[in-house]
Amino acid sequence: MPGKPKLNPDEFLKAEYEYIASTVIQANEDRSRVASFYFVSVGSLVAAILGSIFSANDLKSVSLAFAGLFVALTALGALTLSQLARLRAAWHESAEAMNQIKDYYISQNQEIAPAFKWRAHTLPPTDKPFSIANLIAVEVALLGAITSAAAMYFLLAFLGNIAWWGWALFFVTLIAGYISLWAWYKYLLVDNQ
Repeated sequence: MPGKPKLNPDEFLKAEYEYIASTVIQANEDRSRVASFYFVSVGSLVAAILGSIFSANDLKSVSLAFAGLFVALTALGALTLSQLARLRAAWHESAEAMNQIKDYYISQNQEIAPAFKWRAHTLPPTDKPFSIANLIAVEVALLGAITSAAAMYFLLAFLGNIAWWGWALFFVTLIAGYISLWAWYKYLLVDNQ
């Protein structure tokens, strides 16, 4: 009966570390793709809408359809923020796993400790302010707030002339849209969910 093959723990840990490193890279690439898709989608639809508004004689006849479209764009923004939050959390979890392997090797070889900047206690937080991930999420939340306010504008335009209270409702929708989208992002931006 042949003996069990010898498992080299260093090779196993090296393979695990390389796998985790590839998940970190993939999460970063996916965040970029998700945000780019959203920005192109919103930009294309807004350009199409603006083109049709300037060619339409009667804005009221298309306002309800535009309101619905901007509601859909706001929902797309919320989904994009969901993806961005989960991808950031996935990156953070992968970085924590890499640090666990580093900590193991450091416990076995204390002299290599100074070689690592990021350790369990120095890893940037998931919601690090002004990180690229955070700034992309802010941009998506702002665009989502604008699309929610645009939906309100077109709904009010469908209902008739927009009075002063309509403009107040427009600005309240803009602010509430941003606050709710940002709260949604922060809610989903946790590890191990």
